[in-house]
Amino acid sequence: MTSEISDTNLQPEQFDHLDTILDDLRTRDDETPQWEFCEGFLAALICCRKTIDPADYFSVLLGLDPDGEPPLFTDEAQFVLFTKLWLQRWSEVALALDANVETLDDARAYQPEVMDLRGAIAALSSEQRAEMGDAPIPSFGQIWAIGFMYAVESWPQEWAAPRDREASKALDAALQCVVALTEDDTDPLTVAAFDDGGEPTMSEQRLNDFAEAMWAVYDLRDLWRNIGPRVETVHRTDAPGRNDPCSCDSGKKYKKCCGA
Repeated sequence: MTSEISDTNLQPEQFDHLDTILDDLRTRDDETPQWEFCEGFLAALICCRKTIDPADYFSVLLGLDPDGEPPLFTDEAQFVLFTKLWLQRWSEVALALDANVETLDDARAYQPEVMDLRGAIAALSSEQRAEMGDAPIPSFGQIWAIGFMYAVESWPQEWAAPRDREASKALDAALQCVVALTEDDTDPLTVAAFDDGGEPTMSEQRLNDFAEAMWAVYDLRDLWRNIGPRVETVHRTDAPGRNDPCSCDSGKKYKKCCGA
């Protein structure tokens, strides 16, 4: 199973391709998100109760016209490459969320593509850091969580609480774990994100919140798969009486037309 997943994994250079494309799109639309935001958005779509059409979610994520050509992309080839890499990552994340894992250290577990921005900034020279000014630095996992919740808020009907009380409580608890990551990490920094011997870039509480959010994604995936898609309510209209004019405007009585 592990080899299966590694075969579908996006490689670092492929994530670089995604970043390059998004950087290019941002020159034409400064609201184009970073990949970490897209990663959270993608994870939420995979967990969503209903399968959302790509034209719809690309419209929400990138502001693309669902009925027309993608105006932000330089050409069709760029759009095709982005879509190919997106779908490859989609398959990889879905496979990880469907794996029966007991620890997040399992090679099959979902490992979101998130950046340790505090660590990256700490590695810059003092001159480079000075050029950045006083811009706020997102906390670890924060952009991922904001992207996840953006998808949830974009399709609220698909994330509405189910009727079952226990399922409703489980949904709320899982979403609250993700929401916790959208907040700033204000506790003392004591943990290095990726290097045990590196400079601390997050708090112990943040590390725990991140792990809880990852398990919450698994819970959300299982919850909606077990409940299934929403059943659309069919509103029955009253049929005309047998001797009433037919509703199809044929001029005949209902009993001799559609009611025959």
